[in-house]
Order: sequence, then structure tokens, then C-alpha cells
Amino acid sequence: MSAPAIVWLRQDLRLQDNPALAEAAASGRPVIPVYILDDAAAGAWAMGGASRWWLHHSLSALSAALADLGAPLVLRRGDAGETLDRLIAETGAGAVYWNRRYEPLAVAQDTAIKAQLAGRGLDARSFNAALLFEPWTVRTQAGEPFKVFTPFWRAAQASGPIAAPLPAPRALAAPAAPVAGEALEDWGLLPGRPDWARSFGEMWQPGEAGALRKLTAFLDGAIIAYASDRDRPDTDGTSMLSPHLHFGEIGPRQVWQAVRFAAGRTGALEAPAAKFLAEIGWREFSYHLLHQAPHLPETAFRPEFANFPWADDRTALARWQAGQTGVPIVDAGMRQLWTYGWMHNRVRMVAASFLVKHLLIPWQDGEAWFWDTLVDADLASNAASWQWVAGCGADAAPYFRVFNPVLQGEKFDPNGDYVRAHVPELAGLPAGWIHKPWEAPEVVLAGAGVALGRTYPHPIINLQAGRARALAAFSALRA
Repeated sequence: MSAPAIVWLRQDLRLQDNPALAEAAASGRPVIPVYILDDAAAGAWAMGGASRWWLHHSLSALSAALADLGAPLVLRRGDAGETLDRLIAETGAGAVYWNRRYEPLAVAQDTAIKAQLAGRGLDARSFNAALLFEPWTVRTQAGEPFKVFTPFWRAAQASGPIAAPLPAPRALAAPAAPVAGEALEDWGLLPGRPDWARSFGEMWQPGEAGALRKLTAFLDGAIIAYASDRDRPDTDGTSMLSPHLHFGEIGPRQVWQAVRFAAGRTGALEAPAAKFLAEIGWREFSYHLLHQAPHLPETAFRPEFANFPWADDRTALARWQAGQTGVPIVDAGMRQLWTYGWMHNRVRMVAASFLVKHLLIPWQDGEAWFWDTLVDADLASNAASWQWVAGCGADAAPYFRVFNPVLQGEKFDPNGDYVRAHVPELAGLPAGWIHKPWEAPEVVLAGAGVALGRTYPHPIINLQAGRARALAAFSALRA
């Protein structure tokens, strides 16, 4: 029997379209799939609580799927390089395969591990499983990385065909002797008491099967009205694939192929399909930005924002985090986030704009909260999106574009259904007042059982005054 191949799994927790796993299966070697929990390697960006909940369930699903193929998943904790070394010594492995990650610390770690393993004569190879276009492959005509999304996405799509996804292996050869691993339950990834994730399972099924179900449901339903409904938090108008994509339970090539196939069968899907795939493109663009600006999660992409006069208001930040700002659409989003580990994208923009503009709180504070509470917390997308809203990122919304949360609520949640679902103390208010209860007549408030300041807070800030303060801060920056 030839020396085993280790498949080092990270954010590629699937069987289909997994190049590292496919290479190991094709090699004819016994296969040892391993997941290493290496929190230290991520530095300040170790997984947050919501991501750890997802990881637990995703690894459980993957472990069962790999066992069915004949190669049980091995779980280990510790420094990834040292853990791989021990595993190689224990098993006599002659190859280590993995799929690439693109976060700065992950790139540095992978580069060092590959050089070390290759220097010892092992077959050490990495593959692309996470992106349609790797960050160094799309450039302007001048050979520079793109800083604006639209020309980036146009150039990316023109750069060549998207490779077809790989099938899942039908079987995997196990090593001659079982490989010891740790018990998933011993990792403590799930919350204790109180169980703040108790509602997550109502919305999510982590794992490859859950990802494929989400994709199928989207293509069978919501995609037809995606162009309009994607901005409606009161409607199931999005794919809900973001956490599955982040953990690699489904790959972008699979999504691309399925969407293009559906659009090819039904002409009416061509326009909404293009709109949806552009969102996949934004995810790609975010990784390209992170590659060219490794400081993106911590530092403004636009250096002129280095001296922006942010406010240090911990009380206001805590009220925003708790969904107690007194602004219904913002509070609904923040409570949805806490309850389900996810927030509708339109509301993410509104809530983020409220934090960084009306409250003048640094975008990094919002980014950190999302990192801990989102099941789809993705370093590239989270950083790029927060900087976009704050006006300091690449291709960002101008800082002077300040979302009016009342108008946003009235436009995208016109009947107030989203607010009612997540801010039940306002459920009795008519649609005309639910996004601005502070303007409602006392008789209307009383009829709905709303007592501002008691059952629901007054707004933390006057919206017009907050907007004016934000614009004044921006003007001072430019002066």
C-alpha cells in the first residue's frame, strides 16, 4: 500500500467540487481527511461565536459523509504546521493536499507549510476551491489590480470560461490503521447557558446537503424576482447561500453552473440570474481587494480617512448591538442578527450606515460585532462591505450618502412586516407609523400598546441632526 495522502480541510467542507479531495482520491493513496482547529493562526480574526456554532454542525455533517465514503474525518487541535508534522510521522503520509485560503495570515501560514513539506520530499500541493477567479488573475490593461467593481467584474467574466465543478469521489481508501482524532463535542464550539443560538436551527441546516437544498429552493422560486425582491427584508427573496459559501459547503463553480443552467432553460431567468451572479462577483471582488490590501480588515482603504473624527460612544454602540436604538428598521435588523446569526443584506447596509454616520462610531466596531454574530462572517466580504458603507473603501458609497432609515424601511418593508417579526413591541402599529413611531399621535401609540421610553425606546439620536453631524465631520476631513 502506498503512503497515505492527507487532505487538510479548512473552508472547503464538502465532497463535491473539492479539488484537494479529488486529487487525493485519484492518486490511489489511502486518504486521511483532517480538520485542524488552529485559532492562534487567525490572530485577532479567530472565528466568532456564531461561526463556531456553524462549524460544529458542518463538521458533524462532513464527518458522516466522509465515513460513508470509507475515510473518517480526523479532528485535531493546535498549530497547523506542528499538527500536520505529527500526523505525517504517525501515518507515514507521503502527500498533503489542501485548498487555498486568501486571508493574509492564512496565506503566510500556507506558504511556510508548503515550503517545509516540499523540502522534506513530500508531495505538497494546494488548489483553488473557493473562488471563480483567484486574486492575482484579474488585472487592468495596465497590469494593476482593479479598485472599482463594475470593470473588475466585466474583465473577470471576459477572462475565460468557468471550470466545471468536480464530482464527489465515489469512495476513498482508508489507511491500514485507524488514525486517532479528537471528539467534536470536546471542542466546545457550541454555546453553553444561556444558549443564544437556540433559534439558529430554525433557519439553517449547516453542511453540504443544506447548501444544496438552499440552492435548489432558490432556483425553484426566489430567483425569478431576485432583481426586485433581494432588497425586501419582508420577503424570502435571497439565496441564503452566504454561510454555505463561506464554509465551503458549496463552491462558487457549483453555484455558477447551476444558475447558468437554469437561466439557459428559461429565458425569463436571464436578467435575474445576471443580477444574482453579480453578487457572487462582489464576493470575488472582496477577496481581490483583500489580496491587494491585506490591512483591509483594520485600516481604511482610502488613506484620507485615517484622521476621520470618529466618536467613542460605548453606550450608543451597546444600544445598537442590542437593537435598542429606537429606530425600528435598525433594531429589527440587529435583533434578527442576534436571533438567527444573519441579517438581510439591505438591512445590513442601513444598520451599518446608521452606526458609522448617524452615530459616528468607527466602522471597525461594527465589523467586529458582525464578525462575532454572523454565521456568514467572512473576512474579505465583511471588511469590504463595512468600508463600502463607511465611504472609505474601494468603489465605496460616498460618505455623504447617508441612508435614511425611515425612508429605507418605508420603501423596502412597506407594510412593516419585517419590523413586526423582530420588534414585536411595535407589532400593533399601523404601517404608516411603524417606521417612525416617535411621530405617531398619542392615540395611535396607545391603541397599539406602545409607550415610548417604556415599551420601546425613543430614538437614540435625532436623524436629521445625526445626518448633519456626519456631513460636518466629512467636510472637516476634506478641509
